[in-house]
Amino acid sequence: MLIRDESAADRVSVRDVHSAAFRDHPFSKGREGELVDALREAGALTISLVAEAEFIVGHIAISPVTIDGVALGWFGLGPIAVLSEHRRQGVAAALIDAGLARLRAAGAAGCVVFGEPKYYGRFGFRSHAGLRFAGGPPELFMALPLASTMTLGAVDYHPAFALVG
Repeated sequence: MLIRDESAADRVSVRDVHSAAFRDHPFSKGREGELVDALREAGALTISLVAEAEFIVGHIAISPVTIDGVALGWFGLGPIAVLSEHRRQGVAAALIDAGLARLRAAGAAGCVVFGEPKYYGRFGFRSHAGLRFAGGPPELFMALPLASTMTLGAVDYHPAFALVG
């Protein structure tokens, strides 16, 4: 399996991977592929990586977030999608590791994610008192500081996330 930057030729496959991966997800409106398209069109898709076997089997999007309305070098991980037949094979972990490595190399201050604490905790994500996201239960919102200090405040994702919110 190869983890690489998304190319223009991958865009339909990326949308299809998200559509298939979230099709039966109980908390999804099925619009994650549209979200990735909207982030890309807005110039807010900072990192867009695909996992390729014989074809694209997974994708991760990372986009800027603001804290208390200010861009402070923090990013949001997601959406991330893996085709069902390729799950539990390390595809998502490889995408997350590669995405976080890119953020570290770029000097990002940190990354947030909304998801399962047991899973994302493996990558160092933790809940932090004082870092808030109004979009769901606080126990599912976690951060990974990549700089020496933790930033606190209210986190907002790009407006395109209203598609899935």
